[in-house]
Amino acid sequence: MRILHTMLRVGDLDKSIVFYTEVLGMQLLRQKDYPKGEFTLAFLGYGPEAENTALELTYNWGKSNYEIGTGFGHIAINVKDVYQAVASARQQGSEVIREAGPMNAGNTIVAFLKDPDGYEIELLSKGF
Repeated sequence: MRILHTMLRVGDLDKSIVFYTEVLGMQLLRQKDYPKGEFTLAFLGYGPEAENTALELTYNWGKSNYEIGTGFGHIAINVKDVYQAVASARQQGSEVIREAGPMNAGNTIVAFLKDPDGYEIELLSKGF
């Protein structure tokens, strides 16, 4: 068994695709409109879905925002250099909600961004 994908509902699909591809370096793997259901799905990731977990962005036509809720935490992305990744994200206009630095209970360097819909994205380096 393995995790296939994680789904997030988004209010502006194009803006979200730009964030995940240009800021976080994912690839748009596939996208499809479902006119009968009035929604669009876009799958993004760091490699083919047959070998990697994907992020599914769901855009329900005409719905521009969602409440995040208290149950969702964050999506963690492994990067080579957290400091550089934060600088690059900031340069591209992304909201940094925690600067890069050691986590409060350890040595791991972490940072947090918000995606266009307010979902938190943790950046950390776990060795490549």
